[in-house]
Amino acid sequence: MKLSVAQRRELHENGFIVVPGVIPPIMLRNALRAINQSIGEGMNREDMPKFRASTYCPELTATAVITDLLHRTPAWSLSESAIGPLELHRHGQVNLRFPTVMDPPPAPIPQIDGIHSPHNGVPKGELFNFTASLGVFLSDIPDVNMGNYTVWPGSHHIFAEYLREMGPRTLLNGFPVLELPAPYQVTLKAGDIVLSHYLMAHGTAPNISPHIRYAAFFRLYREEHHKIKWDSVTDTLCGWDGVKEALGMGTGALF
Repeated sequence: MKLSVAQRRELHENGFIVVPGVIPPIMLRNALRAINQSIGEGMNREDMPKFRASTYCPELTATAVITDLLHRTPAWSLSESAIGPLELHRHGQVNLRFPTVMDPPPAPIPQIDGIHSPHNGVPKGELFNFTASLGVFLSDIPDVNMGNYTVWPGSHHIFAEYLREMGPRTLLNGFPVLELPAPYQVTLKAGDIVLSHYLMAHGTAPNISPHIRYAAFFRLYREEHHKIKWDSVTDTLCGWDGVKEALGMGTGALF
């Protein structure tokens, strides 16, 4: 299964693409059952900042009930059709957003992954960047402010231009504060996926619904990503052979 030319062009322009109905219902049920069983065992309040920044249910992240959402569904081939050959992925992130009673709810805050913060496990002075993120949504998100995956469309181009001028290692100093387009809260159904460019600013909307928002996220690496680690944050097409092809550019040599 592949993304169409139009979808790949949309991904390049906006930095993300939604593909509906990718994950079979039985796999959604199995993942939700495992996550809820884990939650039911209890969580330490002191661990919640770390879980929000990295993953909930860490004992599940390398198990088939999570990793099969990527490896044994069309999500893998759809991603490769935009990027090219991917490195084998052995872990997922269990990404939950619990209801809040804050009134008014806070506005979503933009971020780029892999930049050091106190709770995300990235050492200070290092950048853990990758090619793309793949979000698998396990529950319906029919309206805004339900813990929605929130994007700043086209912001990957803004960051790439800034990093070409300032140097890619500027990211080691933290998230660049730049003028960005208006955020967009993505509404989805369980089983939908979102493929996003690494450099696109994203965040999470508050969840004022009565329900937990369930998702699993995967960090995708183009094969031999380490060879283009720094080039890929100054060129939004670096490592994206399928998108180049859709733009009529040809893939050329990656390295």
